[in-house]
Amino acid sequence: MLLGNRIKEQRKRLNLTQEDLGKLINVTKVSICCYEKGTRTPTLETLKVLAEVFDTDINYLLGNDSYEVAENDNNYSIHMSKEEMIFIREIRKNEKLYKLMIDDPKRFLELVNKKI
Repeated sequence: MLLGNRIKEQRKRLNLTQEDLGKLINVTKVSICCYEKGTRTPTLETLKVLAEVFDTDINYLLGNDSYEVAENDNNYSIHMSKEEMIFIREIRKNEKLYKLMIDDPKRFLELVNKKI
C-alpha cells in the first residue's frame, strides 16, 4: 500500500490526473487507479518510468527511504530523541503493527485513540 500512496502523492504533487499520468507512462487510467489502491503492482519497467516522471528514486516509491545522518551536520540531518528511536525500533519488531502504521497512519492513530 505504501507504493500506491507514494504514486498518488507524487502524481498530485505534479498536479496530474490519473489519466494524465497514464498517458505519460503509457498505461491506462484504470492501471494508475489500481496502482494507487494497491490492487495491482507496476512492472519494473513501469516503476522505472514512474521514477523518471516523478524525478525520484525507485527505492523511494517502494518505501525504502534511507537517511544519512551525521553528527553535527545541520545541512542534512534528522533530529530524534533517544526515546523516539527506541519507539521506532520497538514498533518495527511487530511486523503487523508496523505495516498498519506505515500503510495507513490516520487509521492507525484512530485505532490507538479508541484504545486510550
